[in-house]
Amino acid sequence: MAGILDGCLVHNKIQPLSFIHSIQEQRLRLSYQKVKFMRSVRKNVAPLTNMASLIQGSEAISDDKFNTKKLTALVAIRNKPMLENLLSSFWLPNHSKGVAFQLVSTQLDPRTMEAKLSKETVLELHSEEHKFEGEERISSYNIDFFVDSDFGVPGAVTVVNGYDTEFFLESIIVAQNTHFACKSWVQPNKLGPHSRVFFVNKGYLPCETPIGLKEIRERELRELRGDGKGERKCSDRVYDYDVYNDLGNPDIGEKHARPTLGGPYNPYPTRCRTGRPPTKTDTNAESRPGILELIYVPRDEEMEDIKRETIDKGKFKALLRNIMPALMEKIMGNEGVFNIHHFIKEVGEVESKSELDQLSQILLNLGGPIEEFFKFDPPKIFSKEKSHFLLDDQLGRQLVTAFPLSIERLKVFPPVSKLDPSIYGSVESELKEEHIIDHIEGMSVQQALEDNKLFILDYHDIYLPFLDRINDLDERKAYATTTIFFLTRMGTLKPIAIQLALPTGDPNTSSKQVLTPPVDATSKWLWQLGKAHVCSNDVVVHTFVHHWLRVHACMEPLIIAAHRQLSVMHPIFKFLHPHMRYTLKANAITRQTIINAGGTAETNHTPGRYCVQFSSAVYKDWWRFDMESFPADLIRRGLAVPDATQPHSIRLLIEDYPYAADGLLIWSSIEKLVGTYVNHYYKSSHAIASDNELNSWYREFINLGHPDHKNASWWPKLTNPEDLISILTTVIWIVSAQHAVMNFGQYPYGGYVPVRPPLMRKLIPNKDDPEYSNFVRDPERYFLSSLPSLFQATTFMAVINIGSAHSPDEEYIGQRNDVSFWLGEPEIIEAFSQFSMEMKNIEIEIERRNSDPKLKNRCGVGVSPYELLIPSSGHGATGRGVPNSVTA
Repeated sequence: MAGILDGCLVHNKIQPLSFIHSIQEQRLRLSYQKVKFMRSVRKNVAPLTNMASLIQGSEAISDDKFNTKKLTALVAIRNKPMLENLLSSFWLPNHSKGVAFQLVSTQLDPRTMEAKLSKETVLELHSEEHKFEGEERISSYNIDFFVDSDFGVPGAVTVVNGYDTEFFLESIIVAQNTHFACKSWVQPNKLGPHSRVFFVNKGYLPCETPIGLKEIRERELRELRGDGKGERKCSDRVYDYDVYNDLGNPDIGEKHARPTLGGPYNPYPTRCRTGRPPTKTDTNAESRPGILELIYVPRDEEMEDIKRETIDKGKFKALLRNIMPALMEKIMGNEGVFNIHHFIKEVGEVESKSELDQLSQILLNLGGPIEEFFKFDPPKIFSKEKSHFLLDDQLGRQLVTAFPLSIERLKVFPPVSKLDPSIYGSVESELKEEHIIDHIEGMSVQQALEDNKLFILDYHDIYLPFLDRINDLDERKAYATTTIFFLTRMGTLKPIAIQLALPTGDPNTSSKQVLTPPVDATSKWLWQLGKAHVCSNDVVVHTFVHHWLRVHACMEPLIIAAHRQLSVMHPIFKFLHPHMRYTLKANAITRQTIINAGGTAETNHTPGRYCVQFSSAVYKDWWRFDMESFPADLIRRGLAVPDATQPHSIRLLIEDYPYAADGLLIWSSIEKLVGTYVNHYYKSSHAIASDNELNSWYREFINLGHPDHKNASWWPKLTNPEDLISILTTVIWIVSAQHAVMNFGQYPYGGYVPVRPPLMRKLIPNKDDPEYSNFVRDPERYFLSSLPSLFQATTFMAVINIGSAHSPDEEYIGQRNDVSFWLGEPEIIEAFSQFSMEMKNIEIEIERRNSDPKLKNRCGVGVSPYELLIPSSGHGATGRGVPNSVTA
């Protein structure tokens, strides 16, 4: 029992806001950052000071006759856009009931054994009587609450919207020292039978909950869970689970049908339930939303206006930037990717002489502001020489910087497949020692293995089961690729052999060819084609496995479980809240327009209709939550080994591995912050065990969020504070830093399609193929005709340019806009402050590394500095910046 009580210490003593530790030994720069952070803290609670003169002493105002007292409050409501506000003024009737507020005490009324309530106070939003102050974005209103003299401390406030339209409630501040950070849409009461409840800005573990708030806390969670029935409306706040059965539309034809993801045949995480009716053709498939409909997410998961405007502007630019490519392709055919450089700004001064070049120049003779809309910004990988080829060192560099989650250390040569030969034919590798011996700096193969010099990008087992289906699609061709890399003396990776495999269905035969670095003109073009197929496979795995599956899809059910099982009062919910922003909406948009049947993902990538099913196979055989922590992932892939003597307790086997080196800085800072936070609230294993909300959240994440893996033995336990620290650190790492690398480098590092094609249209010709003569006669034309068409290329560029861009309202790691939650807990304020300063320090350290000439993967002529893990960024596709959450 003592241990349980240790975990239930009440953290509600109001203490002065101050820093605990001296920073005299810090440099002036860090001191300045700390001052800036504290100014942001004060800014978040500025209304307390602004209204001090208004409400000072309000609690002393009383009416002895009725034994009541008056508490003055300030209500902040977000203003509607001007047009919407003008229109709504015509239909808000004069007989409206306004907005009713009622305070809820932390104490029970001994007569009713229910929470004490204030008298109801009604606010008319369009009345100037209560308006205290207004600004462009927010209007504030002064209202009075009347409570009994023994009312106690307000712990919650209920709100009933008597109007016909919703409004956004920012905050309520009562009697100068009681703050409710509401930040939620309040729907008209006619849409729901219950009033909305908002709790005071104070975190409580379940066993700490004041007695007057316990029933309300539980009721709020029940409402958020819903009953699992009916179709969800856009005004709902219900969080529930469903399988991915809404990607296809069989009602318009068999080619638009897609299998359900989730279940024994296609295991998958669950997604947010919408409750739309089934299709007419297949009752197990959910119908698609109409053209003007949006996929449901709970109302508060919708994006802010500025985020939507940024996306809409990106879509408009994308439309304009594809007009000319579509026109050129209509006129000149689908091999116009030759001239993609004309659609990118600042492409050089070399005159074009071909007929196609002349046409493109005529169509795109733009300048000034017009060019801004019709031409793409140059990606980092774009060369002024307009090269269509990816150099060997560029391919190696990409795998440790922009697309760094697939490279592994080679432990056995030749590599061994795990596929069943009775199904896929002979899976024995064709890679031999003679293929690589001349490219490993005089070492033997065994010595290179022992010295950790050989690495592999292995897509053989992932791709081979799908190849027959993929290669049957129109103008889609792929191999199961296996690429061997050597770690040079300069610390860079160079490709030294590529195996290209096709299925045969015969266990006694195989269809494999091995390419090695070129020795003549023919082998040069074969090598370029081989690298193009490798890159195309890498784009698919990066997009649908590392980015969509491991981040977006696998984290969605964790967020759903948090809203269903963790009260907003729970300290862990408050801690995770900024790391859940926009994710459900981003995933809903993805299901509606990107990974759906005929969506941009299928049209832009080689596997076509099999893209998401492809990720299901990886989820079934490979994904494990215990391997998703950053150090565990590096060790699993053989890129690091445990080493207690190193700063982060692991040693990298590729010293110049920018993603890992910079990532470990952020991982360690996250782990330190999480450790301080968790240990502040949980003093023992008993405290963890006694927290029913916390344990329900984690169990539901496993059982309902990942039901196809719920019986796996590898799930981390949650039995003590150390377990919770590990789980939370992993989650925050995934949704912040790992997602930043997966998402915000797509356009800067992968936006120039000729060197990183998302799809391939031709296989490499053998000597007995009819196309071989065309290849020999004009290998460059054959190479470029294997790539996406011009319109396919610019469509892909437009899509990833939108996805790679930060919006102006981005919230970056180290920034918190909710520090007022912890005003009575200076240890937590101090931890957030230290974390913010560490992010600034990391930014400086990364910039230092980017100027170190010894680090060839991030510094040198023609080498882009590695900025994907720099915490801060401006808006746009900057190739840097780590948001708190999965915002795109």
